[in-house]
Amino acid sequence: MLKRNIAALILTIVSLSLLYPGLTKPILQVVISAELPIIGKTTFYEQTQSILETVDTLYNTNNKFVAILIFLFSVIIPFTKGVILLGVLLIRNFAFKAKLYRFVFIIGKWSMADVFVVGVFMAFLSTQSNNSIEANLLEGFNYFAFYCILSLLGIQMTTLEKPESNA
Repeated sequence: MLKRNIAALILTIVSLSLLYPGLTKPILQVVISAELPIIGKTTFYEQTQSILETVDTLYNTNNKFVAILIFLFSVIIPFTKGVILLGVLLIRNFAFKAKLYRFVFIIGKWSMADVFVVGVFMAFLSTQSNNSIEANLLEGFNYFAFYCILSLLGIQMTTLEKPESNA
């Protein structure tokens, strides 16, 4: 195996190990409060959720379409892409490996995990300009962001090794 593919294999394994905590640990905390005369600071709304908890909340509040989309693009496709990339790196049959590699690139375009991270980060930044809304990025965001970065690096590092012909 090429050194480049060994690096890709390590990056892919590490990225997949970061995906689970990225999905299950809290990603963003939002607190809406105001400074009221006499009473002082009063919190009206506070919510902390992971990506999977958000999917569950959306699904249970009749936002099923959005919940399914987030689940598909943030869970199913990233996990499938990682497992298939492991297959590309570990399978010896070149023809099958090439088909899997093409499939990874096709579904990679539909993986919205990196877009999701940017969206969460933009929501975080937009709340920082309002004194009544406080948002805090939590550990789940870091896990998920690192998953995205390492997953992309793993795909970029992967090269197909052509079998040597015995002529």
